[in-house]
Amino acid sequence: MSALTDLGIAAIRDGVRDGTFSAREVAEAFVAAVEKARPLNAFLVETPDHALAAADAADAARAAGETLKPLSGVPIGMKDLFCTKGVPTTAASLILEGFTPTYESTVSGNLWAAGAGMLGKLNMDQFAMGSSNETSAYGNVISPWRRNDGGNAPLAPGGSSGGSSAAVAARIAPGATGTDTGGSIRQPAAFTGISGIKPTYGRCSRWGVVAFASSLDQAGPMARDVRDCAIMLQAMAEFDPKDATSLDLAVPNWEAGLSSNLKGKRIGIPKEYRVDGMPPEIEALWQQGIAWVRDAGAEIVDVSLPHTKYALPAYYIIAPAEASSNLARYDGVRYGRRDLPEGANLQEMYAATRAAGFGDEVKRRIMIGTYVLSAGFYDAYYTQAQKVRALIARDFERAWAQCDLLLTPTAPSAAFALGEKSADPIAMYLNDVFTVPSSLAGLPAMSVPGGLDGAGLPLGLQIIGKPLDERGVLDACLAIEERAGFIARPEAWW
Repeated sequence: MSALTDLGIAAIRDGVRDGTFSAREVAEAFVAAVEKARPLNAFLVETPDHALAAADAADAARAAGETLKPLSGVPIGMKDLFCTKGVPTTAASLILEGFTPTYESTVSGNLWAAGAGMLGKLNMDQFAMGSSNETSAYGNVISPWRRNDGGNAPLAPGGSSGGSSAAVAARIAPGATGTDTGGSIRQPAAFTGISGIKPTYGRCSRWGVVAFASSLDQAGPMARDVRDCAIMLQAMAEFDPKDATSLDLAVPNWEAGLSSNLKGKRIGIPKEYRVDGMPPEIEALWQQGIAWVRDAGAEIVDVSLPHTKYALPAYYIIAPAEASSNLARYDGVRYGRRDLPEGANLQEMYAATRAAGFGDEVKRRIMIGTYVLSAGFYDAYYTQAQKVRALIARDFERAWAQCDLLLTPTAPSAAFALGEKSADPIAMYLNDVFTVPSSLAGLPAMSVPGGLDGAGLPLGLQIIGKPLDERGVLDACLAIEERAGFIARPEAWW
């Protein structure tokens, strides 16, 4: 039975369809794995009944000779940023403690309609603000990985989708949803040796997803490999009239079109991604990745994205500005937590509620956002950052005249120890240096594991594509995946 948890989404789907095992057997195996792995703190809420009910529905449909749904028999984890009807949704924040939605997010609803079952709600950085999953109000997620060089310090699983990455890497979920604002799918995927794709902005509906920065937030899948991500993304993506930024376009069959043949493709190598202090192992993996895509038939070209160096400061103006606006709704009046000191007036209730409900990182970003949007500073900071964003998008547009895709590292290092960078916000923000530019431009981008560092920890490579070219991104990542032959997995210590 335990071998079932070694299977990914495609293998589970196909095994249920052909009767190799039942969906109930799969669900029971993963439910048991989730319980056993509680020391990882990956799940905030466990929903075994949901997973088992979906499994029973799949088995009943098969017994009746009905055509199974695309994800029938597949249990997944749901990041706690997605509203789930009847199941608590907190965005890992005390200010939403006790909030149980009466509605379903479009993305989660699409996955349930495709036959998937929910193992539970996954831990995350509070309101998706963080790169290490240390800002959750409900405790750190611990990566299932450990260094092999004698150091046994608990490691960060990346963030903000750290619960998702830890669950998939630990084999307690075959796939999970994530959200990516500045790299929150790709960086944790790289840290834990799994795959994760941020699709083009607008591919997946934001309706029912707790907002961080509305012009940047985008949902995407995290799974064991490229094929599983393609399967899951196809179920998640859909035009949604409830989301004004949703793209009214047909969803391609990404799985059916997968090909690792890159003949005729030009892959650009942006020189600005060679940053100061980048470990030699990251550079070596990047060069290996170049060799792999060349072997797959791609032509390698050098490109320049001159405004890349301004991407991180621009992001950390734009994202906090949008956050300060979005999080203003949490005031203790309409829903969520309320702190009402005796004799307090309305303003004092607001202050008490937010002081107790928001964590330090959320407060920091709200304060930054409020400052850059304030009179006298709006033009100096926010307007300038938006101009830089336009220049970054233009850099990518010019690069597409020379190439079809871009290849870069995903993160500037392997996973670091919990607590190692949390005291220095700037050091933490630098984790997003390779992922933020494509987020600002709304481009599809994916991380795929490429190898291990000297301490035996995963390192990821990133492919960035043109708008709506998820197929090109998936194909290039498949080519890397096949040549990397990455089969390393964390040894269970929990």
